[in-house]
Amino acid sequence: MTDERKPPRARMTARDRREQLLTVSRTLFAERGFDGTSVEEIAARADVSKPVVYEHFGGKEGVYAVIVDREVEALLGALSGALAERGHPRQLVERAARALLDYIESSPDGFRILVRDSPVAQASGTFSSLIGDVANQVEHLLAHQFVKRGLDPASAPIYSQMLVGMVALTGQHWAEVREPSKDEVAAHLVNLAWNGLSNFERDPMAPGSDTTPLA
Repeated sequence: MTDERKPPRARMTARDRREQLLTVSRTLFAERGFDGTSVEEIAARADVSKPVVYEHFGGKEGVYAVIVDREVEALLGALSGALAERGHPRQLVERAARALLDYIESSPDGFRILVRDSPVAQASGTFSSLIGDVANQVEHLLAHQFVKRGLDPASAPIYSQMLVGMVALTGQHWAEVREPSKDEVAAHLVNLAWNGLSNFERDPMAPGSDTTPLA
């Protein structure tokens, strides 16, 4: 009689198991969010017992923290790399926009995780705090350009927040609709940002603060 029993599965190394759990969890968190994902689901999809998840990460909070940290590092690295290259300020705006859109296109699950709020994300790094880090880098670039154009560099911090925030929110919108094309979105972002930056008023005034009638 032929023995048709299945051969035992090859045992994963601890490192391979850890990566498998991260991959499975990343998909679940992107689909259901932090609150909608349980250790039971992670274990079931990875075909392991719950204690295995606890052994490697201490619970879903630990898994989530590692995933968020990796995504933050990947996106911040891409944006920082785009801003570190020399070039005309308009090129820097375009490269930053393209870096964000490239990340969204290549890591849609990671981006969905980053833009969601969760208690763990608030502790280990959120999309908003990441954008704040990028804005700090942009601030130095803008301050240099302000000085060259005879503008007050003290305004650079708030303008950097505006500029980076515009790119980030546009990226969130594009992540859902995926149109127009990535190149078109980047071009429109640069059109709005650069034409605004290149035609600054030296002392802008709030609407209604001037008695001069509008044209």
